Amino acid sequence: MKKLSVTLQINLALAAVFSLLSISPRLDISLAAFPVAAVFCALLYYVSCVELLRKKSIARLGFVRHVFQYEPFVFITVFVIQRAGKKGFSAPFDFLCAFLWLALSVLAVMIQRSLSEKRIVLACDEWKAAYGALRANRPRGAKRVFIEILEWIDALLQAVFTIMLLNIFIFQLYEIPSESMVPTFLIKDRVVVVKTLSGPKFPLSEAGIPYLQKYRRGDIVVFRNPHYGSDRRNEVKTFFSQFLYMCSLTLLKTNTDEHGELKADPLVKRVTAVPGEQIYMLDGVLYARTKESGGFVPVKEDASWAAWNLAALPEKTRRKIQTIPLSAAQADSVLAVESRRRSLDLASAAQECGRLASEFSLLAQPKSAAGPAEDLFSPRDLFVYSLFSNINSETVTLLTAGGGAVWADRFLNSWHRDHPEILDGGFAFSDPYQEASFRLNVMAKLLFGRLIVRNAQLLAGEVPVSQWKSDAARTRLLEEAGELCAYILEMDLRNLPVFPRSSPDGTPSFIPEHCYFMMGDNRYNSLDMRHSYTQSLVPVTQLDASSVLYYTNLEPQYVGRERILGKANFRFWPPSRIGIPKAGMEQ
Repeated sequence: MKKLSVTLQINLALAAVFSLLSISPRLDISLAAFPVAAVFCALLYYVSCVELLRKKSIARLGFVRHVFQYEPFVFITVFVIQRAGKKGFSAPFDFLCAFLWLALSVLAVMIQRSLSEKRIVLACDEWKAAYGALRANRPRGAKRVFIEILEWIDALLQAVFTIMLLNIFIFQLYEIPSESMVPTFLIKDRVVVVKTLSGPKFPLSEAGIPYLQKYRRGDIVVFRNPHYGSDRRNEVKTFFSQFLYMCSLTLLKTNTDEHGELKADPLVKRVTAVPGEQIYMLDGVLYARTKESGGFVPVKEDASWAAWNLAALPEKTRRKIQTIPLSAAQADSVLAVESRRRSLDLASAAQECGRLASEFSLLAQPKSAAGPAEDLFSPRDLFVYSLFSNINSETVTLLTAGGGAVWADRFLNSWHRDHPEILDGGFAFSDPYQEASFRLNVMAKLLFGRLIVRNAQLLAGEVPVSQWKSDAARTRLLEEAGELCAYILEMDLRNLPVFPRSSPDGTPSFIPEHCYFMMGDNRYNSLDMRHSYTQSLVPVTQLDASSVLYYTNLEPQYVGRERILGKANFRFWPPSRIGIPKAGMEQ
């Protein structure tokens, strides 16, 4: 009895301190923390000092037990309410409150243990007799039904708070919302994420368990989406949305953006680059280097999980996939474009561009050889898709408008006239990605030149436009242009420039300590750390002032470990897929 008395008094004292610390100086929702804490602290005083210590009564033992059962839940609620305002608190203050909450939770468990059926009868003879009388006088009838209903409600509330605490500090269940990790994970797969080693924090604070987890390339992780803001308002909304999500066992999703759309948060992706690395990706191959290694080398293990051609998966797996980004023919087309790009001879291409410009000028009207040429086409006209889809009207414009032939000559030849050193070997590309982008631009210009010359020849021969589709040479060029256009439109899913970007003088930069780069396994259908959520019209290459343009959302960024919630290495649903997922294409 003496030990219980001391425990009750210590618990009450710490609860009073916690309540005083919950007083907020700010005029916002955090003001509600103290009244909640104070009311519950008064309740603790009543059950501890009045019922148990002074009256030494256990007539309301069930109620008393429930008060201590709810103590951790009430004070974690107070902790959250206090930090749900417009501003947070200092880290030392957060740690102090977190420590007090932990101490109160331990004491509450100890008190519940002392008030258990097994130990209550050992505390004193008076309680032993009183407990026997309580058991003999259990309520019956309508009163018993009412109590049963209350017990069910109580069990539900305790389950909700217990799930919340487990989800914050121990593990969490997630449902896969997209096909970005196909075939490793499919839509509706559910995974368990162990969080304890990943430095989980008390809600809306910096207080928490130290980081014990180190991540390696290939680890599948769940992390907070860095594309969304980390301001207080967003963090508060995200916490309460995730609270509802956790309590509903992933059924209720309320975490929406300013447009009312569900946020892609958190994300499930694979760690593909680790601290101290600089990477780039070309033709679907990931390359990496470190300060120690010097040069870039292929990351061989990335090929074991990167899924480029889902059409090559087994039929039983393909049936479960909603979207196959590329057909087998399209996948072959991608490889064909890359092969032509690698084999392109730049010196021969420069000669052909010059010849095409001269041939077009001979076919054009005299006035097209003079006059202003800059305003013939807008940047959107140079968008690669528009460039080839409007090739007929563009040909007519260049043939008839003032300065049309001049514009064609400038457009076709700017890439080598502005950089003659590229042809004589005096220019060194900064990296293979830069060279590949440059070559794609040259390929697009060659095809554009061939098409406008062929169109001009057909017009000069007075071949009706209705018969152009039967022209074999033109049809072949359009097919090749379609392949190239499709490749450029999606090349940011296949390739990645050097990241982090090197300094202007060429000094390499590396992913900082405790930061990681993530991508989805389904590279053609993954909005991941390669991309932003907005698009912009940019040149295919920065080395050509008259480059072909394309729309891109390429904006790679790394993720700090503080945003990583844990590893997702066990799939528990559906039953047919339970287990540790195998690497990518091995599914």
